[in-house]
Amino acid sequence: MSQDRIDPTLGPVIARTGTERAILESFLDFHRGVVLRKFSGLSQDDATRRLVPSMTTLAGIVKHLTLVERNWFPRLLTPTPDDVFVTSQEDATASFTITDQDTVERLAQGYVAACARSREVAAGFDLDHVVPQPQLGEVSLRWILVHMIEETARHAGHADILRELTDGSTGAV
Repeated sequence: MSQDRIDPTLGPVIARTGTERAILESFLDFHRGVVLRKFSGLSQDDATRRLVPSMTTLAGIVKHLTLVERNWFPRLLTPTPDDVFVTSQEDATASFTITDQDTVERLAQGYVAACARSREVAAGFDLDHVVPQPQLGEVSLRWILVHMIEETARHAGHADILRELTDGSTGAV
């Protein structure tokens, strides 16, 4: 069966007896997919509509998670001299702010590209590979993957609620 024909929610089930890495990566990809499915098919107005008191919107979640992907994988594991790891809460909060350039299509494409780059970067390292991290001292790729599962799943839950408030859609698919 072709990989693109597999139910997108089955990745973690398929990996259930796989390696630690396969399990971690499948759960992260599952939650990345949930975020994209929650964002898919929205108008610009719906994607940027504030439905809660905070700045959190569906578009803002995708923009924020794109920053998080870039921050924790390429900037940390394969930094260039110009890379600056985002550490401040202010910068993280600002990543939810939507501009006129942040169309649904561009945000989705940017997130897909950031996730693909993250996978590519992570593939070059063992789970035990350790890198310096400005706030924590050192972190392993294993820790980064677990952190990214947590971060992405948390925002996938937010996206699920916002999408339900937008058009009644619920569920992981």
